[in-house]
Amino acid sequence: MSITFQKRQKEMKRLEKQKEKAERRAQKKLAKDKEAENPNAAPVDPALDPTIDWSFQNETELDRPR
Repeated sequence: MSITFQKRQKEMKRLEKQKEKAERRAQKKLAKDKEAENPNAAPVDPALDPTIDWSFQNETELDRPR
C-alpha cells in the first residue's frame, strides 16, 4: 500500500469519527432539552398529583378557633 492511500484512509476514518461524535452531541442536546421541558413528567396541576395527601390537616388549622 502506498503512503498516500494510508493517509486517505486515516483521514476518512477521522472524518467519520467526527461525524459520529457530532451526532451523539446533537442527540444528547435534544434529550437534555426534552428533559428540561418537563423534568420529571409530573402533572402540572397539583390536584392531579397522586403524591399529595388531601385528607391531611395540618396542626395550625386544627388550633384555629371557628
